[in-house]
Formats: sequence, C-alpha cells, structure tokens
Amino acid sequence: MKFPSAYLLVSHGSRDPRPEAAMQTLACLLRDRLQQEQGQSTLPMVGTAQLELHPLPLHQQITAFADRARAVGCDRLQILPLFLLEGVHVMEDIPAEIAKAHSILGQTIQLDLRPHLGSQINRLSQLLKSTIHPNLDSNSGDRLWIILSHGSRRVGSKQVVEDLASRLQAIPAYWSISPNLEETMEQLIQAGHGHLGILPYFLFSGGITDAIGQLAREHSQREPQLDIQLADPIGATPELADLILTLTA
Repeated sequence: MKFPSAYLLVSHGSRDPRPEAAMQTLACLLRDRLQQEQGQSTLPMVGTAQLELHPLPLHQQITAFADRARAVGCDRLQILPLFLLEGVHVMEDIPAEIAKAHSILGQTIQLDLRPHLGSQINRLSQLLKSTIHPNLDSNSGDRLWIILSHGSRRVGSKQVVEDLASRLQAIPAYWSISPNLEETMEQLIQAGHGHLGILPYFLFSGGITDAIGQLAREHSQREPQLDIQLADPIGATPELADLILTLTA
C-alpha cells in the first residue's frame, strides 16, 4: 500500500549550511515517525523547501516536489510551515506561493497547507522546558531566563512569545524589535539579577544564534561577576518530529 500523502517541510531559508542540514535530519526523523504511525512497509515522501534564499521560488519547489509525489502515487501534498511566529511569511507569503503552485498543478494533486509550527504552543512550551531544565544547577537556582525570539512587526505577533514566557516563568525579548536582548539584559542586571539564562526561540543554530552567543560572552567579559548560561535552540530532535507529526492530518 502506498502513502496517499507526501509531506513538504517549508523553512525560511539561510545562507548558513547548518539550518539546511538540520532540516534534512528533521525530514528523515519525520519520515520514520510517519512510517511507524501508519504501519507502512514503504517510506513516505518527505521533502524540504525554502521560502527565501533558494535558486527557485517556493511555488516552483512545490510543483517540482508535487510532480515527484504524483509519480509514486500520492494524491495529496501536505505543506508544513516550520515557522515559530505568525508573521507575514506564514499569513501572506506562503499562501500566495501555494496559490501559484495550484494554478500550475490544477487538480492533479491536492495541496493542503497545515498549521504553522508556532501554533502548537502547548507542545512547544514542553520542548522548551526540556531544553532549559538540564541547564539548571544547585548554584544558580535563582537563574532568570530570557526567552529570545526573532520578533515580528505584525500586530499580535508578540503574544505567542509572551505566552511562552509566562509558562516558563521567563522574560520575553526579541532580536529584531524592542525590547531587544541587550536592553532586557541591562534592565535585569540593574535590577540585581546576577544569574541569567538565554533561551533562543529558534529552530536551529545559525548566524543569529552565533551572534547571541557573542553578545553573551561580551557581557560576561565586561562584568565577570555576571553568570550567563546560553541554552541551545530547539534543534532537529525526535521530539520536534513528534510535534510536527501532530500537524499532519
């Protein structure tokens, strides 16, 4: 029996090779999870695509993958946006690219846009808790964590980060908008907090997480009494693959 659906993981895209390598790892993990879930002897088709920084626009990536999926008997393509915030990319850009792909493919295959990853706030909060809990130690029980998101100027986009911060008893901050990381750290240091943690609300390591680490090191060098821990981003883990599995219908 063949899988009726194929699956396409859509990311923002990066010139850094690490996020794309992580996406390929995640695609393999999801492929295994889908096979186990549906009890099939054959592996499902799971691919990756990029909204930006790819030689082809997204709609052409979708149509090329859809053609391969149809060739092996799939009649449905589930498109899974791996975006943590409900910004312009999720609400406007990806739907527009899917509409272009549909105009090319017609009725030959069903294109099904699934909810974006950041909509799963309950599961994400559990993943984030598991990220920071191993970093807790007996000498820093008073550590105050900052959850750092890229940020979006779209109205209401901060709500998810603020909700996550509330669940994690953390302080929200943003990389590209205010309140940014440096402002937030300075305020907390001035308020007398000597043990800080930074939790990057990003899927994978890349240029921004490198810059976050550099900023944390600079603060530590300037103020040796300050204890800063930097957690890893979410990462391509079996747990993330399980979360993505819940987005498939």
